[in-house]
Amino acid sequence: MAVRDFRSELVGSFSEGSNGNPTVAMIEAAFRHHGLNWRYINCEVPPAGLADAVKGARAMGWRGFNLSIPHKVAVIAHLDKLGESAAIMGAVNCAVNREGVLIGENTDGKGFLKSLLEVVDPRGKSIVMFGAGGAARAIGVELALAGAKDITIVNRSAERAQPLVKLLNEKTKTPAELVVWPRPYRIPDGTDIVVNATSIGLGNGNQPLDIDVTSLKPQMVVADVIVDPPDTRFLRDAKSQGCTTIDGLGMLINQGVIGVKYWTGIDADPAAMRAELEAIFGG
Repeated sequence: MAVRDFRSELVGSFSEGSNGNPTVAMIEAAFRHHGLNWRYINCEVPPAGLADAVKGARAMGWRGFNLSIPHKVAVIAHLDKLGESAAIMGAVNCAVNREGVLIGENTDGKGFLKSLLEVVDPRGKSIVMFGAGGAARAIGVELALAGAKDITIVNRSAERAQPLVKLLNEKTKTPAELVVWPRPYRIPDGTDIVVNATSIGLGNGNQPLDIDVTSLKPQMVVADVIVDPPDTRFLRDAKSQGCTTIDGLGMLINQGVIGVKYWTGIDADPAAMRAELEAIFGG
């Protein structure tokens, strides 16, 4: 018992590369801010080692861990239960150890939804979302579960987008439709929320989204998932049209807030986490 009194509680992430560093910094900043003797450790785990990594986390009593691509789907076979949205989307990015039971959750979409709810409730709202990858899948499911009126998925590849549209239509109550991205795309009148869930703008704050900027209206809430840089061309264009905007840092921070709550039971201060990320990415 004396040994346990002096050791840190452990959580961490399993990634194939070292891309977890911003999350490490953000989560550890929250632990420091709240005076918690916890550590968040990024572990590089190849696909062949995932099963052993999960067994190791169980054996060492880790409180949980995050997962990045390519582990988000494969890890499901090594967990005990899944949360509702993780089960629908078939992907896990956060495991939580609850008295020895490993439960898979997905905080990607939850982080976005929490950030969005600070500005607008998506219930009953019409949504246009660009992209059909992992981020779009997670965000689409959470928006549907939150009661969105309808979701239009705009993507350059119909083949890639069809599984997401099918998932939303078959497993949620929110109707979804696919639009193959015309260039430029004009946001339909009556749209309430516009989301860029693509990688457009990542690493290049001047890369535009291929849309008719004049179709963005002041009553629209416009969100981007890009964190590097957080001030994307898409958000600047939206601001120029009078839209309310939400940057990608909010989504990432709220993923951290939700993860810390799952693991520790405390409500982490998002300001401490944002300060750490702004030092890394700017904001």
